[in-house]
Parts: sequence; structure tokens; C-alpha cells
Amino acid sequence: MMMKKLFPPTQIDQILEDIALQTTPLYIGDMLDGQSSEPQSSNNFDFDQLETQRIFHLDQIKQVCINYRLRFLDLKYFKGNIPKEGIEKIIQLEKEHQTSLEGFKIMAPSVLFRLKKTDDPLLFVPLGNNYFYLVHKWGNDLSFFRKAWAWPFKNIWNLLMAVLFVSFFATLLTPYQIFTKTPTPSTFWMLYFFMFKAIASIVLFYGFALGKNFNPAIWNNRYDKT
Repeated sequence: MMMKKLFPPTQIDQILEDIALQTTPLYIGDMLDGQSSEPQSSNNFDFDQLETQRIFHLDQIKQVCINYRLRFLDLKYFKGNIPKEGIEKIIQLEKEHQTSLEGFKIMAPSVLFRLKKTDDPLLFVPLGNNYFYLVHKWGNDLSFFRKAWAWPFKNIWNLLMAVLFVSFFATLLTPYQIFTKTPTPSTFWMLYFFMFKAIASIVLFYGFALGKNFNPAIWNNRYDKT
């Protein structure tokens, strides 16, 4: 029960809405300005019928992708299945707005753009001028634990801090008395130094061997080696 209170389930659409509240209020004119220069990236919506809390700017979507290590790619790269509820919402939107929707995008973990699993996808459709409308979401909600897991991959400094912390925790768990009969503070820090080098080497090997990159570089990248 204590764990549930400390880390309640996280609703991804609520996260997006919270981000939207921290930015400049949305005006329909913001979406309309410049639409004509991007005819291939917008749909003909009746804006009076749209739920404004489901409209998000590309910068807001990018922020969520970076925080949770997600990708935001065209639907054609998505290897999972859109559930029946999602299809029904698309059909309902097309009827309400008397249009045929196109240019769908998916926000989901990288693995869903290669393997067929169920975990946190969100379906968007473009409104134009870098605004997107959240059509449907399915799978498990993004949790505090996923954000904590993705935090080290935001930049090199976060990764360094994570390695230092893990090394310190691993050193505490290591019975360093087996290395010397008279343990001293210097013994602990020496073991910590070697532990840090070992863990950092593993992280570097893993990163280079698998072609990994930091969250800001992959959120809209369609290539595997990122």
C-alpha cells in the first residue's frame, strides 16, 4: 500500500495535459497559422468539435518522448496492432468531421516499431503547424519506474550520475573485507573506484556494441541503431 501511495499509476494523457498547462495557452489560430504551407501534414477538422485537452504541440510530445524514452514515428513503421477501440474512434472522428484522416503517428517504446508487443502506444493525427490530436491510447500506462529507468539516457551527465550511484551501491554490498584483513576508508574508496571502472566499461561496451544513443537523438528517429 505504501508503494502504491508513493508511486501511483501514471496516465500518459494526463502527463501530456500537465505539460500543456505549463506552456502558452492553446489558441485555434496557432494551429491555423502556416497550415497552407504544409498541406500534406494536416487534416480537415471542424475545430469546434475537437477536445482541446487532446491537442498537443510537437514540442510537448517531444518532451514526453525524451522523459520516457519513447519514439514518435509514422504509423507505417509501427509493428503492433491498433485495437478495435482505436479503429472505432478513427471512424467516429471521420464521421463527425466528414473527412478522411491521414498522416497518423504513433508514440510508443522503440521495441514496438520492430516487434509485436502491447505496451503504451498512443495514436495521433496531425492538425497542421506541428499540432497533433490524440485519437486513442492503449496498453499499460507509463509509470514512475519507466521514467526513472529512462532518466540516465537523457544525456551523458545523467548517465554518469547513474553509474556513480550504482557503483556506490554495489560497493556497499561487496564484502570488501575479503580483500584485506584491516579494512580502512581508503580500502572502501579504492574498491569503489574499481567498481566504477568495471560498471562504466560495461555501460560503454553495451552502448557502442548495440549502437545506443540518448533520448533526444532517438525520439523521432526511424532507424534501429539508435
